[in-house]
Amino acid sequence: MNPPLTADGPVLTAAVTTLIAVDPRCDPHWRDLVERVRSDVFPSPAWMRVLADTYGLELRAHIALDDAGTPIGGVPYCHISDIFGDRIAVLPFSDYCDPLVNDPAVWAALMSEPMHQRCPVMIRCLHNDLPLGDPHFELVKKAKWHGLDLGPDLDSLWRGFHDSTHRAIHKSQRNGVVVEPARTPAELRQFYDMHLAVRKYKYQMLAQPYRFFENIWRHFLESGAGFLMLARHQERVIAGAMFLRWKNTLYYKFNASMPANLEHRPNDQIIWEAIRCARESGCSALDFGLSDWDQDGLIRYKRKFGSVEKTISFLRYTPVSPRRADKQTRELLSALTRLFVDRAVPDEVTERGGDNLYRYFS
Repeated sequence: MNPPLTADGPVLTAAVTTLIAVDPRCDPHWRDLVERVRSDVFPSPAWMRVLADTYGLELRAHIALDDAGTPIGGVPYCHISDIFGDRIAVLPFSDYCDPLVNDPAVWAALMSEPMHQRCPVMIRCLHNDLPLGDPHFELVKKAKWHGLDLGPDLDSLWRGFHDSTHRAIHKSQRNGVVVEPARTPAELRQFYDMHLAVRKYKYQMLAQPYRFFENIWRHFLESGAGFLMLARHQERVIAGAMFLRWKNTLYYKFNASMPANLEHRPNDQIIWEAIRCARESGCSALDFGLSDWDQDGLIRYKRKFGSVEKTISFLRYTPVSPRRADKQTRELLSALTRLFVDRAVPDEVTERGGDNLYRYFS
């Protein structure tokens, strides 16, 4: 039987493994683990500070230590209690979050306490297949992921692009589009206004709160761990993309553009300039992130840069039957979303809708 975890002190297992529960935003054991093993941006302390500061989430991590006190595995998680009841997410509002463990026994020990809470546990895996072999978890959804190896020189990377990408970049440059990093919070607000418009008018979805992007700016961009790349035409911002950096990987997180200016093809040039900046700063990979299985246009867009494609697996542990009220609550949330993204609703009201409702999309 696996031992319980405690925030007050370690518990020794029969396998002489110590388990501790920590705050991963500031704990030195967690920092040591994520820096020493293969890890992505989502279990990084900075990303979890963004989530906590934006949505008021209480984030925890379970860590397994060896006899010498060295972390040998860990899983970050968030216990969410809201209108949908109690659930545990690893992690909410993240493309994926692989557990930092490669030993089945350590994995079982780390997950014993979350699974004993008798509420659903959700995890998204990309690089770590260990949870997929756990019979407690069911595969409930799949998404696509794309990434690009930045090891080759720029000429080789350019040759790996589809011809349509070459044409788009050349057209953007001929049309006088200038791409450069944002430097002020005012430019961040310009990007957010485009992002909100794309979510509302193209996808009929609410946007994340503006404070989410402010927190990304504070925890990542101000320290040089990423940048907001903006495209301007005749001094006007017409497109932008936000990139985060963790270790040697650049993460493509958010993109927005003005529909009326897409004829200038700014988005491909933004990616190209981001690749150039990434290589100059020592990055060896570009993570294009998650695409839903049915987002054919987005998937084609990411493929044309010569990226590789993998699958993100959405896993769920369900110890009890879903409540009937959950379906009704989700229907109500969908109805409220449709009201807030109606074209007749002012954008500032739509933004306030996202401020209040987006936390329930976790």
